[in-house]
Amino acid sequence: MSFHFILLYTMTVFIASIIPGPSMLLAITHGMQHGARKAMVSAMGNVAVTFIQASISVAGLGTILMASESVFHIIKWAGAVYLIYVGTAMMFSSQTVLTPIEKDSDKRITPSKMFIQSAMVTAGNPKAILFFTAIFPQFINPRTNFVHQYILLMVILNVVAFICFMIYAIGGQKIVSLFSRADAGKSMNRIIGGTFIGTGIGLAASGK
Repeated sequence: MSFHFILLYTMTVFIASIIPGPSMLLAITHGMQHGARKAMVSAMGNVAVTFIQASISVAGLGTILMASESVFHIIKWAGAVYLIYVGTAMMFSSQTVLTPIEKDSDKRITPSKMFIQSAMVTAGNPKAILFFTAIFPQFINPRTNFVHQYILLMVILNVVAFICFMIYAIGGQKIVSLFSRADAGKSMNRIIGGTFIGTGIGLAASGK
């Protein structure tokens, strides 16, 4: 694989990953709540599921998903319901999530819960598999070693996904001081929660 193809692939994956979506919204939220360092656990949850989704597409199962309306819609609706659940929980939470990071924010959620929450949000978007199914054949040369190409594409994908998640998490940490007051924190809860709900409804209502 030439350097030109590697650069083009990296740029394609970066643009697709940096576009705001449920995972990036969660990255901002966790960055605000727990700081960028703690949000690295969430980033790993995102990367782990992204790796699985990409592997599914490379294995050819993405084609099955593209052809199976029922399987696609089951995954899509499950993801939509989870996003709406997360958003509703935030909107009606009695806790103000945006408190100074160095105080008690780390006590409200364990690293394992952050990982699982990020993994579930990422897994709830079956369109990622369709994207990988469409993009990978463009960058795989059938005349060269497939394993080497697979490893390279996966490494680049996972590194880019991690970087994009952390960009949003760091951004969330940087602006947390602007919303550290209780009233502002509750308003931000409602805004982010409402966005999650809207995203979930949009995902459920969207066509294939």
